[in-house]
Amino acid sequence: MIRWLIVVCLALLIFSWLTPWLRRLGFGRLPGDLHFRLFGREWDIPLASTVLLSLLAAAIARWI
Repeated sequence: MIRWLIVVCLALLIFSWLTPWLRRLGFGRLPGDLHFRLFGREWDIPLASTVLLSLLAAAIARWI
């Protein structure tokens, strides 16, 4: 269980680093992605984009 939590946290961290590049491709602006401003800072929680990228990675892994 803890291993999956670490994997999910690392995936969200990597996705947040890649957000500016991925926004050009349309990721991060899906209906399930949260974007809000709190304490003078902008926060992104890319839930729908993370699920979409996970499904894409799973499909590629299954295909290979």
